[in-house]
Amino acid sequence: MGKILPILIVLFGLGAGAGAGIFLRPAPMMNEACQDGGSCDKKVVEDADYGEETEPDLNNVYYVKLSRQFVVPVVKGSKVSSMVVMSLSIETTPAVGDIVFAREPKLRDALLRVMFLHANSGGFDGQFTSSEAMKDLRGSLLEAARKVIGDDIYSVLVTDILRQDI
Repeated sequence: MGKILPILIVLFGLGAGAGAGIFLRPAPMMNEACQDGGSCDKKVVEDADYGEETEPDLNNVYYVKLSRQFVVPVVKGSKVSSMVVMSLSIETTPAVGDIVFAREPKLRDALLRVMFLHANSGGFDGQFTSSEAMKDLRGSLLEAARKVIGDDIYSVLVTDILRQDI
């Protein structure tokens, strides 16, 4: 009995671990058309929390580079521990490009609010450029941009990012 008990414990642990892994596995990131081998060109789902990102018509794409960089302080305790500097561009249609320039102050304010929230929640700590962290940030920036400009925003592109520790 003394030799069987450790084997039973190991088998029970393996079974419980496998069951937990199957039960807690993340949902697939692509839509049903992609899973069935169909065309994935019509819509791409970035994250359910941020809505759908539409694929632009490549002949009707316009990139608006926002005029100035964004500077976001990263605060730890009561002191600024680092500064993050980002440059952004907006992917949209040519007709909406003028609207982006006209509403740029309001757009910058909305985007900065998202970046401050991201910084305060630890998004710029550690490996802040990991794909998951950047996906979350881009999704939040896209949602904020669409609230200001409208649904003709295809994506928010992070063209430059730098963190300077102080």
